[in-house]
Amino acid sequence: MKLNSVAPKEGYTWIRQGVWLFKQNPLGFLMLVFLYVFLAQLAVIVPVIGVFAVLLLTPTLAVGFMTACRQAIQKERISPMVYLIALKSGALVRKRILQLGIVYAVLILVLSFALSLLVDFELLIPLMTSDKPMTSEALRQIYLVLLFGAILYIPIAMLMWFSPVLVAWADMSVAQALFSSFLACWTNKAAFFAYLTIWSIVLIAIPLTVGMIFDVIDFGQAASFIIAPISMGGLTLMHCSFYATWKACFTEEEAILTT
Repeated sequence: MKLNSVAPKEGYTWIRQGVWLFKQNPLGFLMLVFLYVFLAQLAVIVPVIGVFAVLLLTPTLAVGFMTACRQAIQKERISPMVYLIALKSGALVRKRILQLGIVYAVLILVLSFALSLLVDFELLIPLMTSDKPMTSEALRQIYLVLLFGAILYIPIAMLMWFSPVLVAWADMSVAQALFSSFLACWTNKAAFFAYLTIWSIVLIAIPLTVGMIFDVIDFGQAASFIIAPISMGGLTLMHCSFYATWKACFTEEEAILTT
């Protein structure tokens, strides 16, 4: 497996390639993302265990979606069972992908603990669950959660971005896959910065702007009917573009034949 270095402008190219990939089987990809969101929301209803299960299976589901991208390119049918393909790939891959899930769950636990030291959740939760209008202090705490959470999650994202696929497709150990994923993201950090900036605008800035506009014109309840499809479509396109980042940052080396 060869690690590639790409130009910063490739971040935009990945998104274009993700859009192209989505067009190959839009219903199949939307089905997979909707299924993931539905199951995740269902799982978190179960205290502690549900959240842990979602975190544990995140690498498995990532391999499944990337496999679906391969299938779409090859004009194959996409099935929900693709999410289980990593668990069916042999005992070694299954063991490693579940170990990777444990690593991810622990990292998120550490992130949550660190975030609790930086943000006053005891103050924030009652303010968010109250029927009263949001106070300036509540807004400040929410912005702190988003800011610190994003900063703390960056190294976790770098470790986990490619590691599930490297474990499942490149036969790497968990430690080697984590290191290779982090190195790939760091090597191409300028392209990833452009890539994530565009997705932040699409998935965060645009929905927030639409919501504020509808609140101003007193159509706040109708905003969800517009924001939800935009968010679901954008989330699906982003997942499709993950495959483009993989193909750009890594090249599978073929054996050289000699005569």
